[in-house]
Amino acid sequence: MSSVSPQRSVALAAFSLLLTRLAHCSASARDTPTIAGYFGTKGRYEEVNPHLLRDILAVNRSVLRAPESERCRPVFLSAVIRHGSRYPTVKNIRRIRRLYELVRAEAASPAAWLEEIRSGWDMWYTDDMDGQLVEKGRSDLRNLARRLAALLPSLLSEENLRRRRIRFLSSSKHRCLASMEAFQEGLHLHWGATDVGFQHVVNDELMRFFERCRGYVDGVENNRSALVEVEKFKGGEEMEAVRRRMAERLGLPPHRLTPDLVEAAFFLCSYEFSIRSLNSPWCFLFDENDAKVLEYKSDLKQFWKRAHGHQINSRSSCALLQDVFRELQAAGARSDGPGSASIQLGHAETLLPLLALLGLYRDPAPPAAHNYHTQHGRSFRTSRIVPYAANLLFVLYDCRPAARLQLLLNESPVRFPGLQEDAPLLRDVLAAYRHLLDGCDVDKECEVSVESARPRVVPPAEDGAGGTSQTDS
Repeated sequence: MSSVSPQRSVALAAFSLLLTRLAHCSASARDTPTIAGYFGTKGRYEEVNPHLLRDILAVNRSVLRAPESERCRPVFLSAVIRHGSRYPTVKNIRRIRRLYELVRAEAASPAAWLEEIRSGWDMWYTDDMDGQLVEKGRSDLRNLARRLAALLPSLLSEENLRRRRIRFLSSSKHRCLASMEAFQEGLHLHWGATDVGFQHVVNDELMRFFERCRGYVDGVENNRSALVEVEKFKGGEEMEAVRRRMAERLGLPPHRLTPDLVEAAFFLCSYEFSIRSLNSPWCFLFDENDAKVLEYKSDLKQFWKRAHGHQINSRSSCALLQDVFRELQAAGARSDGPGSASIQLGHAETLLPLLALLGLYRDPAPPAAHNYHTQHGRSFRTSRIVPYAANLLFVLYDCRPAARLQLLLNESPVRFPGLQEDAPLLRDVLAAYRHLLDGCDVDKECEVSVESARPRVVPPAEDGAGGTSQTDS
């Protein structure tokens, strides 16, 4: 890439900043679906951080919680980030197409929004979109990079960018590679460093560990019994009530709507909003109570397939946790240097097992098909934990007398389970996870026989957070 003058770089960055803020203010003025906060892993990042609707580059430096009395300074950032907003996968595109054809041919309701679907909405999703990153997804990552650079300017600095002291590691999936490029674009714009080239390393062993773990693939991914709670809820009274209400709103016989088509309509509402910032007519098929049921169904799937539900789910991520802590310890050993960072771009399926392994978002009673009505206050809500562009940040501080480590999820402080400070001593964090750092051999966990691959259910935690002493050990 050819170099540009510093003055022009600054001007370009300032102009881009103005356009970003104006465009976002315009988009945020559009009507928002009342159910937007229940889209699970298909939700916008702004639903978790609504202040970004006012200013997409707003940074709250008070989230950094190292003790002032210890003269702390950040020396290392390890960030595990989910890709940005994307198109539906081909499986969901085909479900959406079946739904659209059914509604066009048979729906009989006189509702104005149904007429809008019939006459004003075209099936514009095509199979070749298949999970590709959309422009909103690129801006998700560009803006996240700019906020993090403003929050931690000494780590995501121009000097570190130019001297390649920032490690960029990505999943091989196109949506992650495109997200990684957008993140680096954000850093370039923030510093006016548009002459810096892009760089990354693909590492699916860390970012897509779940598909390389035979114990997980055989025991959970390809094992229908592992998701029995999901199947029970899918055929249960709460989902049946949603199906009947949706059929009534469409003027269809209930038997014409399968649970999969109900879910496809809910996903379609979420895609129209996350991709195009539209309150689509499809959203009027659901009220808030319907959305809560469908969110719970999605959370059940993520809990039992990716998180605390089965021990192998989280332990398959041991190599990623160990890699993060190896880098943290190495950075601590050279804390008198200029600081550095590691940016790792993956999936919701990357983050959820890691969060479970850390002991986070583990409720006293696990979500199940029978206890929907007692789960409304649960901490395990994927709408809040892993929206598009979700991020888990480990910030290492050089303090006097000893190093400290802080955890943030989606740019908000989160405490390590069992530790009482926002930024506890690094040695205390290492002690809390020693059983995983030394005692979890991912090869032994994953290379098991098919016969022994049946998942082991993790017993519930004794408290709402789930202390590390009870973490999948």
